[in-house]
Amino acid sequence: MAASLSALLTSVIQGDQVAFGKLYRHYRTPALKFCVYLLKDQEEAENMVHDAFIKIWEKRSLINPDLNFNSYLFTCLRNMAFDYLKQVEKSQLLRQRYLERMENPQENEAEDQEIRMEKLQTAINSLSEKRRQILLLNIEGGKSYQEIAELLRISKNTVKNQLVKAKQLLREKIDFALG
Repeated sequence: MAASLSALLTSVIQGDQVAFGKLYRHYRTPALKFCVYLLKDQEEAENMVHDAFIKIWEKRSLINPDLNFNSYLFTCLRNMAFDYLKQVEKSQLLRQRYLERMENPQENEAEDQEIRMEKLQTAINSLSEKRRQILLLNIEGGKSYQEIAELLRISKNTVKNQLVKAKQLLREKIDFALG
């Protein structure tokens, strides 16, 4: 069949639909068995074999009749099957995460809030001592710029500048940590 397969492939490359039908019938059963073995799903295996042959027809001009077509076909099918299985695994993982969040949304929100608070605390701790002190006096202590300036014996403008820089750094670190 090797010589006739090469002639058949040459005809397919030239656009002979009858030759393509013969090629399809020759490889359909072994290709289908191979895909069923990989996918464990008859219907999806049939779709995959069909899709592979559509690609072969569309890219027939790229086929080299001197190379092993059998190897080409089964490599193509294997790659398609692996891509399909990766996609299925990814979709199952997303579905599982969604269901877990739906089962207990309050717990997840509390968990997310806790993570955000940890990130915020880490970001605050990374500030210089002076900036952290000014920030905490302003936010936790509720002190005005003027009160902080008098308490720390620095200018009101310095307080303002340090708070702006502290808040900017926190935003950057938290966005980076959560993003």
